[in-house]
Amino acid sequence: MPQKDPCQKQACAIQKCLQANKYLESLCEEVIRDMRRCCEVHAGNSVCCSGFKEPQPAENKSET
Repeated sequence: MPQKDPCQKQACAIQKCLQANKYLESLCEEVIRDMRRCCEVHAGNSVCCSGFKEPQPAENKSET
């Protein structure tokens, strides 16, 4: 029997949150952060992390 994806719980939480909040990512920042943390640890073992390889956008961008 295949092993369960270690970040599947977080991936499902993101989908549930987005659906409940009309796909407004700003309302799901906490669950997205949880997914990023999981992917930092399990990226090589989680198919769910394949879409989370982009770096997290900087929150405090300086203006030039």
